[in-house]
Amino acid sequence: MPTVAFHTLGCKVNHYETEGIWNIFKANGYERVDFDHQSDVYVINTCTVTNTGDKKSRQVIRRAVRKNPEAVVCVTGCYAQTSPGEIMEIPGVDVVVGTQNRKQMIEYIEEHQKTREPINGVANIMKNRVFEEMDVPEFTDRTRASLKIQEGCNNFCTFCIIPWSRGLLRSREPENVVQQAQNLVDAGYKEIVLTGIHTAGYGEDMNDFNFAKLLRKLESEVEGLMRIRISSIEASQITDEVIDVLDKSEKIVRHLHIPLQSGSDSVLNRMRRKYSSEYYRQKVEKIRTALPGLAVTSDVIVGFPGETGEEFKETYNFVKELGYSELHVFPFSRRTGTPAARMSDQVDEDIKNDRVHQMIELSNQLAKEYAAGYEDEVLEVIPEEMSENDGMLEGYTDNYLKVRFSGPESLIGKIVRVKITKAGYPYCEGTFVRVMEYATNSKIEATS
Repeated sequence: MPTVAFHTLGCKVNHYETEGIWNIFKANGYERVDFDHQSDVYVINTCTVTNTGDKKSRQVIRRAVRKNPEAVVCVTGCYAQTSPGEIMEIPGVDVVVGTQNRKQMIEYIEEHQKTREPINGVANIMKNRVFEEMDVPEFTDRTRASLKIQEGCNNFCTFCIIPWSRGLLRSREPENVVQQAQNLVDAGYKEIVLTGIHTAGYGEDMNDFNFAKLLRKLESEVEGLMRIRISSIEASQITDEVIDVLDKSEKIVRHLHIPLQSGSDSVLNRMRRKYSSEYYRQKVEKIRTALPGLAVTSDVIVGFPGETGEEFKETYNFVKELGYSELHVFPFSRRTGTPAARMSDQVDEDIKNDRVHQMIELSNQLAKEYAAGYEDEVLEVIPEEMSENDGMLEGYTDNYLKVRFSGPESLIGKIVRVKITKAGYPYCEGTFVRVMEYATNSKIEATS
């Protein structure tokens, strides 16, 4: 039986797609081995969101070539899409496939095995208008399943290369989304995370279907689904219809990731983000009214070209007032090929690092404050793993607090009620109360 080994760099979508590619290999009689083992085929799923992503991708490719010089080294993903020529120049690379046509990977590998010639299977992504279907019936991680519902982005923010590596927005057919969601629930998953490159842009390329309608469809048609989590939603995509769905939903969790990037209007303008800080604030306030206790997490970029001390302060104060439950803070990184990389007034690295530290401190403080509101409350948690150090179970509440508590390993993947005994960050401590038992569409509490 031929073997294949995978290495995935970058985002959740990449990890999802690696599972999809693995399923194609499995259907063709391959056995999966660890990337550090000898393998007949190595597949490296690359990232290109920063120049560092490119560099790390090249290092991993070289590692695979060294591991087994006789193996077929196949490179896919975003870096492969934007720079196939650069990758083809690395000695030992045999097949390059970008962020589309992954189903042809096996053909290319077989062709290469016959001809021993390198194959560049990368086509122009900007001409692609069709979502590439790749089913993922199960994940290596057994508790939360991702479901990719769309691909690509039409925003062209000045700091971002993604439209060039992923193409323009394309949505998956609603029936296929519902079918795969049902398959995942049937395979034992209680929570599904809707994911994509611009997730809530779903349906923008369709005539009379949108993200809100998809959420309704998943909630009403997927039997046995307990939790729906939205991986990310832009402020501009929080329509009144979406808010109405969240308000009435019994399954969408109280956590939304709403990227901010900057709280300064002049910086948002230079980033070519399509909202003002005031517009963003109003959307968050509206959604919090519909979902009391909502955890809002976000992304912030500091040190964007030209960011003055005053502009940074605007972002800092905005974040503080809005009261996020956690932030992902990034120093601005010059991505070759983007308008922002060519801007003249780049911010000094030391200033950037100082601002990153200030923002992380603020994020930690806000995270503790948010968690403190749940001390002594009983929340629903899906334990994901057992800590190797002390045997404690770890998992997330619906509103995205990480909780550690003691209990048997058999609870992993189930929905359990846990009392938060000590709120904190990065995790809270709790005690197990009971397991939740579910009939097809209603909750029944089972006392332990």
